[in-house]
Amino acid sequence: MPVEFLTDVEAASYGRYAGPPSRTDLDRVFLLDEDDLALIGLRRGEHMKLGFALQLVTIRWLGTFLEDPLDVPVEVLDFVAEQLGIADPSQVKRYTERIKTRFDHQWEIRRVRGWKEFAKVEAEFGEWVAARSWTSGDGPKAIFTDGVGWLRERKVLLPGVTTLVRLVARVRDDTTHRLWGVLEGLLSTGQRYVLDQLLEVAPGSRVSDLERWRKGPPPRGSGPTLIKALEQVAEITGLGLAALGAEGQVPPRRLGELAKYGMSADASLIRRHGDGRRLATLLATVRLLEAKSVDDTLELLDLLMATELLNKAHTAADKDKVRKHPKLARASARLAVAVEALFEAEGWGGPDEEPRVSEVWEAIEAVISRAELRAALVLVNENVPPADAVDPDDWRSELVGRYTTVSGFLKLLPVVIAFGANAEGAPILAAMRRLPEVLAYRSRLAAPLIPAKVIEPAVVNGPWKRLVFGHPAHQGGAVNRHAYTFCVLEQFYRHLKRREIYAEASTKWRNPQAQLLEGEKWQTIRGEVLTTLGLPEDPDALLAEHARTLDFAYTEVGGRLATNTEVRIDEVGKIHLTGVKAVEEPPSLVDLRNRTTAMLPRVDLPEVILEVMSWEPSLAQAFTAASGGRSRLSDLPTSIAACLAAHSMNVGYRPSPRKACPPWSAHGCRTCSRTVFGPRP
Repeated sequence: MPVEFLTDVEAASYGRYAGPPSRTDLDRVFLLDEDDLALIGLRRGEHMKLGFALQLVTIRWLGTFLEDPLDVPVEVLDFVAEQLGIADPSQVKRYTERIKTRFDHQWEIRRVRGWKEFAKVEAEFGEWVAARSWTSGDGPKAIFTDGVGWLRERKVLLPGVTTLVRLVARVRDDTTHRLWGVLEGLLSTGQRYVLDQLLEVAPGSRVSDLERWRKGPPPRGSGPTLIKALEQVAEITGLGLAALGAEGQVPPRRLGELAKYGMSADASLIRRHGDGRRLATLLATVRLLEAKSVDDTLELLDLLMATELLNKAHTAADKDKVRKHPKLARASARLAVAVEALFEAEGWGGPDEEPRVSEVWEAIEAVISRAELRAALVLVNENVPPADAVDPDDWRSELVGRYTTVSGFLKLLPVVIAFGANAEGAPILAAMRRLPEVLAYRSRLAAPLIPAKVIEPAVVNGPWKRLVFGHPAHQGGAVNRHAYTFCVLEQFYRHLKRREIYAEASTKWRNPQAQLLEGEKWQTIRGEVLTTLGLPEDPDALLAEHARTLDFAYTEVGGRLATNTEVRIDEVGKIHLTGVKAVEEPPSLVDLRNRTTAMLPRVDLPEVILEVMSWEPSLAQAFTAASGGRSRLSDLPTSIAACLAAHSMNVGYRPSPRKACPPWSAHGCRTCSRTVFGPRP
């Protein structure tokens, strides 16, 4: 009977020896202990003992009995016979002469070793499959494989492959339909209609709203682009699907899988699904689009701040500084001459006589005129920050001149996107939320001045104070609206980068602790998660067991270090290992290598791969496209050989100047869209 999700090879290897076990597996699984030997010793005749032992190790390795108990690899037969001291393992053929013997032995092994029939745990196994499928959304093959391990850990005889496959497929389908039903049940009649309208193309439009939202805004860091992105955020969040609490009803991974399908499938394909799957897919997709739209908007803000505002402001400030440098240098030199003349005036007059001001000015004007000195002082005051300034504000002054770039989207940003903050970012977030009122305030003062009562003075830090409050201070306590706007925006951006301010609906800019489940949310899914992971309700016993295991391992390793001459621990507790000396190659090995090298033909590895592929045409046919179809390239074997050779020789992928091989040309490999190895040496 065909199996839905297992290949013929996988189905055929179920409950059978896929190949001879390794030496490690033989020593770990097929080694008979004292209890095994005592149980085997109750049999009479070497063939009975060997046959019983084979069934004993077979159920331990496979989790089931073989229809033919002698259908084991030769390595297993020899290994078991050697432990039993049986010189002639071939006499085990006599074990199957009496048909009932193997069934009697199987019954005894199940009774003594505690193996259970699948029917006794089928209900519990179904609950495990349901919990695993509901929480993880893994494919049927992964659940089937882990389910086999689950049964073997609990000493349950594996049922037939078809029985297990159908159970996994049925339970997984049930959980998938349960997922669709839960999500569909959250929607009201109006929300169902709105979601269905997302798949329709409105008159005058070329794409549906779903396709337009999936595409998102163009990746340009500009004010108008940010406004469009914020309008799309408002459009998506306006559906009100966040209030449904879908994330609390279904596992986030299952919701993410539905959303991933909705982000890639055509609208016409989604429209053809049944109501449950269609509406569940649209709900999950819109929830993902809410987070994606917020992410895209904040990415555009990051791009605008980093490249268009801060970077250009620093660049313009540096250019202006270079342009003003000669003028400042000349003005500073003039002031230095005057100050030097002023210091020389200290020696004029007698001990108790102060020099007159007119005499000082005569000395200063002898080296520089009063008009030149006044002009130099004005120039220095205009271009040099005051002595009490915390940080030069050259680039901030340049930033203030770009007010029109940010004034548009700042009226929408704190209104459209819900932000949160910790203690460090809370004052800045509060000022950011009031910023739309500051921008919309109609002031009777001369632009860009506004009254100080409409701002949050506490968030204006040292470098911005001179620009916001003025130097000297503006009359009547007025403040500069443009400077205050950029003061808040610059600090908001800095706190956002450090996640001290975060977007609630975002996936990249969200609160780092938002995904930690606690309280009622954790209690809702706790049972299913613990069942899936196989963890107990009370963790104390499990932690105590792990502590004992760790302590035993630590004690054992510590005891071995005392007698191990290859390990040394110094005074500070560092471990030092004795270097391993290289084993010299014997002359016979060197001679063998030289003879073997001389016998090998001098051919390129790609040519060898192509020749081997010509022997087995099925090798090239095994490579299929990602869609599951067959490749239509005529040179597919050549491209495959090129990629295999490049990977095996670890030479990387680079163009080849050989014109004789089009797939290897500078245009790259047609199969993997990458260039491959170069010419032969």
